Amino acid sequence: MGRRIGLLGGTFDPPHVGHLWLAETAREQLQLDEIWFLPVGEPPHKTDRLITAVSHRLHMTQLAIADHTLFFLKRDDIDRPLPHTTVTLLQQLKRLQPATDFWLILGGDSLNDLPTWSAPQTLIQLCRLGVLPRPGTTVSWRDLVAAIPGIETAVDQLDGPTCELSSTDIRHWARQGSSLRYLLPTAVIKYIKTNQLYMND
Repeated sequence: MGRRIGLLGGTFDPPHVGHLWLAETAREQLQLDEIWFLPVGEPPHKTDRLITAVSHRLHMTQLAIADHTLFFLKRDDIDRPLPHTTVTLLQQLKRLQPATDFWLILGGDSLNDLPTWSAPQTLIQLCRLGVLPRPGTTVSWRDLVAAIPGIETAVDQLDGPTCELSSTDIRHWARQGSSLRYLLPTAVIKYIKTNQLYMND
């Protein structure tokens, strides 16, 4: 029986407690052996703003997960050629670890967006999806099934408190000089202040 690995991708700009809670919920409920945090190199969906340098995002993610023995930072997405799409990442991971079972961990809002991703039909053949609802988001199953046949059997619904928190909001609050306490791990807050991140976005 192969290992069960959860994949949590994102810009992590910055990584916050919502990411950590999503990862821990998936780890526990799906009985995963590890959670891999995969900061993206060049996110194809986020061309409307300047993304913080990869080096900073890597450091912040490592600081955020440092106290969890089953959370690991992986550079697979960053170190591979463009385009940085999720389906090509999964294809690479499956080539390297064909016996491993992968779960892509998502919020409900991302599940609704799945039809706009590159080759979503191929994606659900490479992994299962662990999905935690987001506040105020209703999954449009009729539209999803029409766009991606078989999607309903590829999803494992997660249950638990949901967190309406986004990195966009945190960057906004950082620019305003608002407290970030309890929104981010303390080490990440210190890193942001030391490196003066998000002050001039």
